[in-house]
Amino acid sequence: MKINQTVLEEFILVGFSVYPHAQTFLFVVFFCLYLPTLTGNLAIMGLTWVDRRLHTPMYLFLSALSFSETCYTLTIIPKMLADLLVKYRSISVIGCGLQMSSFLGLGGTNCFILTLMGFDRFLAICNPLRYPLLMTNMACGKLVVSSWVAGFFISVTETGMIFRGSFCCPNLVKHFFCHMRAIVRLSCLDSKFTEFIVTAISVSGLIGTFLLIILTYVFILSTVLRIPSAEGKQKAFSTCASHLTVVIIHFGFASIVYLKPEASGGDDTLIAIPYTVITPFLSPLIFTLRNKDMKNAFRKVLGKTNSLNK
Repeated sequence: MKINQTVLEEFILVGFSVYPHAQTFLFVVFFCLYLPTLTGNLAIMGLTWVDRRLHTPMYLFLSALSFSETCYTLTIIPKMLADLLVKYRSISVIGCGLQMSSFLGLGGTNCFILTLMGFDRFLAICNPLRYPLLMTNMACGKLVVSSWVAGFFISVTETGMIFRGSFCCPNLVKHFFCHMRAIVRLSCLDSKFTEFIVTAISVSGLIGTFLLIILTYVFILSTVLRIPSAEGKQKAFSTCASHLTVVIIHFGFASIVYLKPEASGGDDTLIAIPYTVITPFLSPLIFTLRNKDMKNAFRKVLGKTNSLNK
């Protein structure tokens, strides 16, 4: 047991204060990345809503992912940007718990929705005749809701384990948000055991969903290779390219954060940037720039807007 136990009302987020001369530069960089991230995700949701041709399972899942990522970035980036402009970077214990549960829940939801998108491609390519019967809009909605429930069930469990006891001084969080590893180390209870359990839960969810996606692509690859025409193969692969690219980026950056050994050193604040800022920035770009249907829907909306202005 740690001896300096006290009732804390707030945490101090150390964050980027260790780089005092770079904070203005970091604010500009992160702000310029956040605006297109927010705009891109809102555009995907808006286009999917207004264009009936995009009312298909693939784009419904994409819209659900964009909504989840929008909420995900809102839990971290606005607070981080505000803290870069002030000297006193505090967050209440309750606010910290809410931020942590939201971050973990939305991160888990993203993993589950990416898994559903892989399963959707598997059914479309490997079982095309049964696909319209199995992947109805109602079924897609239920699967998305299940992803949210599963993601937040895990996050509430982890957050409850971390916040079940009191915290010891100093109340300095060596991160720019309430990351579970940074907070659990301030616990007055056996922080090593709690950190091991919550990390094991996160890693299991991360590896489990990634392996499911890989399994779906093994079946997809075996099916595509049996298609006789090169055009058919290219068409099948083109529907999976964007999703597979985002999966590699998402799980690649996440693995750096959660699979990094504690003894390996390194600044956890800098290591978390790709997962919290870069991945949400790249995801809407990849899904829109490589997608003809999205481009056509955008041109259609622009055409209607121009005709109304005239």
